[in-house]
Order: sequence, then structure tokens, then C-alpha cells
Amino acid sequence: MPRTIYFDYNATTPLDPAVRATMQPFLAEIWGNPSSVHHVGRKARAALDDARDRAAKFLGAKPSEIIFTCGGTEANNLAIFGTARALKAKGKHLITSSVEHHAVLQCFDYLEKNEGFAITRLPVNLEGRVAVEDLKRALRPDTTLVSIMAANNEIGTIQPVAELGAVCRERGVIFHTDAVQWFGKEPFANIGQFNADLVSVCAHKFHGPKGAGLLYIKSPLHPDPIFFGGGHENERRAGTENLPVILGLVVALEKFIKPAVFERLKLQPLTMKLLQSIQNIEGCEIVSPRQNCLANTVSFVVRGADGISLMAGLDLEGICASSGSACSAGSLDPSHVILAIGQKSAANSLVRFSLGRDSTAEEVDYVCSILPEVIRRAQLAGKAASGL
Repeated sequence: MPRTIYFDYNATTPLDPAVRATMQPFLAEIWGNPSSVHHVGRKARAALDDARDRAAKFLGAKPSEIIFTCGGTEANNLAIFGTARALKAKGKHLITSSVEHHAVLQCFDYLEKNEGFAITRLPVNLEGRVAVEDLKRALRPDTTLVSIMAANNEIGTIQPVAELGAVCRERGVIFHTDAVQWFGKEPFANIGQFNADLVSVCAHKFHGPKGAGLLYIKSPLHPDPIFFGGGHENERRAGTENLPVILGLVVALEKFIKPAVFERLKLQPLTMKLLQSIQNIEGCEIVSPRQNCLANTVSFVVRGADGISLMAGLDLEGICASSGSACSAGSLDPSHVILAIGQKSAANSLVRFSLGRDSTAEEVDYVCSILPEVIRRAQLAGKAASGL
């Protein structure tokens, strides 16, 4: 088995040793339920309150505006379901885009199918970007919520999220952004830079633990809860707080967001070399934008091959990559992002390389050397499968 080259950092990142060390005491010594009134519980409560204060200070928010969740999916679900239901008396028109993560898209699908909401799904250009003018045209008097991601997980497109948020604020419409792929990759000053009322964050995308996330909720917005069974998290998220991963999330925020752990100056030369190599392979077409794109992400489609064959061929060479969203792993469905940018015939042949802090020039050189043969084999398999 060849050595492992991990080029799938948009899917997840390894837990940082320092973050893990911070979590250890909360798996052993400080194990109480933060809702218990005795001294064991109060010790846990003090740690939870401190974690919330630290997260709020880091983000530039109020502690009451921070809701800890089990990850980005729950944060997105709470933002969308909670806000849409809380404001349905004001209107039942919602707006999103065609390239959102499934954790966003499927919320809107459910609201449309089961709860009578009207959904507008904004188109994108060939780079996967939403136009501010399209949002302006789509807004209606009964629009209550807009949800547009900050950066795309599959092809790396950075959205004009602050401009989109400003339009919503001017029109009095609640704006949510799934910023899961932004944190740790793009510059962050404070939570206000998104012009958003709701912002989703996920720890394991920047060397924190899995099962940890948060939702920023700008005061005085109070979405309806989607979990029931207790008054935790200011009555917005029932369930005993998972203190170890919450502490891991906070430490990862403090360590890896300012400056971003995914260093553009380091990663851009590596991804540029990948781009140049891929461009020279017959049948390959780059779909990541050349500008306003995550510096660590290179995505392309391969004519005459399918994503499963391509992933298997890369894995045999020890190369970990992705064929779209990690949450759709194993799915044979074509990438909805590639369909949205007009690449219908190649939507099932997406390859995403996403690099990280441990990626090296030597690894890029190896991938560039082996990639033409991996693609050739996948294309031959595609011809055989189609009977050509």
C-alpha cells in the first residue's frame, strides 16, 4: 500500500494535538452535567459559560448570541427551520441558491414539500456564483429568510456574502450564511463581516473535533427550536451540552482562524501547480474559479469517466480526494453543483483536491505524476462500461 496523501481537507481535518489535550480534562475530571445544581455540575457549568464567553469574544458577538450545536448540519437546520417557522406569520417565501450544501438544500425541500413554503432557488454563473442583482429581483414582500453559503465546498467558489447580506438587511429580510468552509480558509475579522443574522460554523473543518459546531444568532432573533426536551442553550437547543467538544471547538477557533490555518501564501503555489498539470490532461476541465476561490481547492471534471472509478483509482495510489460533498460519499448521483454551473454531461465525474496545512510540494509532484495514468484507466473503464 503506498503512503497516504491526504487531499481532502474540505471533508474533514485531523484533530490538532493541542486541541485534543485541551479536551482531555473534560472527558475525565470535569465530567458533570452543566444543568446539575450540585458542585460537580456547577464546575461543568462554569466551564461551559467560560467557553461561550470566549467564543463570543472571539467572534465579536454577545454570549447570548452563541448556540452550541453538534456541527454544521445541525446549525444549518436550526437556522433554516427555526427561522422559517418562527416568522411564517410574516410570510412563507424563502430564498436559497442552487449550489448550497445538502444540509441547507434539503431543509428548503422539506419546507416546500411538507409545510407550504414557497422557495426560490437562485441560479449561479459558470463559476458557481450568485449574482447580487438576482437576489434583489427575487425578494418579495413575503420573503422572510435568505440562505446563501459563504464558500462552496465542492468547487471552492467564494460568494459575495457581505453584499448579499447588505441587500437583505436593507429590505428587512433575515439572512443566513453557511460559513462552514470559510472559517480557517479566508480572512476573518469578526462575525459582522458577513452582514448576516445567522452564521453556521463547524469545528472539524479547522482541526477541531467532529460533533461540534455553533450557530451565531443575532439578537433579538429567536428561531423556534428543532430539538425538544429541555431549556438548554437559552431554550433554543435541548440536550445536555457536550462539554469536551465544545471546549475543542473554542480552542480551535482561537488557534486556527486568525490567521487562517489554511495559509493562502503556502497553498496557492501548490494548487496552481495542480491546475497547470490537470489542464494538460486530455478530457479534463477545471471547474474551480480562477479568482475568488478558496486557495486550497482544485476541482475538475473528466470526460468519459465517472467519479467512483476516479476515486478508486486515486485511492489505489494512496491519494485521498473527493468526488463532491463528503456527506454524499458513495452516492452515484451527479453533483448538483456541477449541474448548476451547466456541466450536465460531466456532473458524475467531479474530482476535488482540497489541500491543507500538512500538504507539501512533494505530494503535489507525486499526484501530478500519477494523475494522467489514473485518469486514463478511469476513461478506459468508462468506455468498457458503455460498450464502446
